[in-house]
Amino acid sequence: MSSMRFLCQRCCQPLKLSQPTEVQDSAQRGPADALEEGGPSRGMTDGGEPQARASSRLLSDSGRKFKKSVDHFTLLGHAVSIRTLSSVQKTTADLFDILSGQKDVDHPLCEECTDNLLKQLDTELTFVELDSQNYRRCLETDLLMGEAEKKALQMELQTELQGLELEEARLAQELEAVEESRVQTEADLRAAQAETKELRQQERQHHKDYSALKWQQLELTDQLSSLENQLRHAQHHLHRLRQTDIFNATFEIWEEGPLGIINNFRLGCLPGVPVGWKEINAAWGQVALLLLALSNTVGLKFQRYQLVACGNHSYLKSLTGDCARLPLFSDGSQNVFLNNKFDRAMMAFLDCMQQFKEEAEKGKEGLCLPYTIHVKGGLMEDALGSGECCSIRTHLNTEEQWTRALKFMLINLKWSLSWASIRYRHD
Repeated sequence: MSSMRFLCQRCCQPLKLSQPTEVQDSAQRGPADALEEGGPSRGMTDGGEPQARASSRLLSDSGRKFKKSVDHFTLLGHAVSIRTLSSVQKTTADLFDILSGQKDVDHPLCEECTDNLLKQLDTELTFVELDSQNYRRCLETDLLMGEAEKKALQMELQTELQGLELEEARLAQELEAVEESRVQTEADLRAAQAETKELRQQERQHHKDYSALKWQQLELTDQLSSLENQLRHAQHHLHRLRQTDIFNATFEIWEEGPLGIINNFRLGCLPGVPVGWKEINAAWGQVALLLLALSNTVGLKFQRYQLVACGNHSYLKSLTGDCARLPLFSDGSQNVFLNNKFDRAMMAFLDCMQQFKEEAEKGKEGLCLPYTIHVKGGLMEDALGSGECCSIRTHLNTEEQWTRALKFMLINLKWSLSWASIRYRHD
């Protein structure tokens, strides 16, 4: 079998060529049988018909029609047909090469591609025939027309040509204008693209600025919320402080039987209720601090004495005479038969209380105390009840009377404290 194969030059499909019967038989029987049957083969070859038929069949498979050519030759001696399949294929290939070189169409072609090619050639042939008929008709018309008709036709054609030239000139101007417009449009487009690029850069920058401002806004919003929370907290505390009575919260005065108590310190002593002098001195320190705070509330500056609150060692300083210090504390060793400094300090304290009372009575809401103060005698008088008087001195006095006078004094301070709290709240 030969290895040569043919492919269609258009669809690239393999082709199966039909071979002559005598070649196939010769290939099957072999050389010995071919020699024995040399007579018939020679007779067929002499006539030229098998070779002509094979050539015609090969050309019909390629889709082209060729003229049949028959070679006449004379055999000398015993002629033996030596045509094989490979020689036939080689001949066919050479024939295809010759056809491809002479025409625009490459060979070989399959049957379907050949049919399509023939249809295309028929269509082209139809168009060519139509053109030929039109040319022939125009030639016949030109021969039949007279001179006048030819001149009229020439004038008409010339007029039409001039109109076409004018139209061409107008279209050329329009084309030039369109070209100028195109150039201007391209320039405008480049400018618009540059502006677009600039605007995009500005947009990106604006987005960055917006993000920064948004972040700053969020931070400021957080700070504002924090400040608002702090303000509400401060207002709440302010409201509580306004509702709080600073004097009542600082100084608590109440009674426990015959004893008066200030901030858990008992002021005075009884035979059945012994109280140490340290506690009494601390109570006097709280009393001095309270009177000093009340005087500051009404803007009072004491005359004759200066009150100094120093806890359990508080004292009064005389502003006249020898400027002696009068202690509001004692250790219980004073001589009851002498006019000691502790008694003088307590009487000076009553003097300061009387000054506060006189100053507090001047306003619209004047202070009214339940116990009257007698500064010279050092006495506390019950003005609302029995009119009983008690001495605040320890000299020639009993513990019960002294403690009772101190209790009256604390009650006056408690009334003063309530009055000052109301006034402070109003202010």
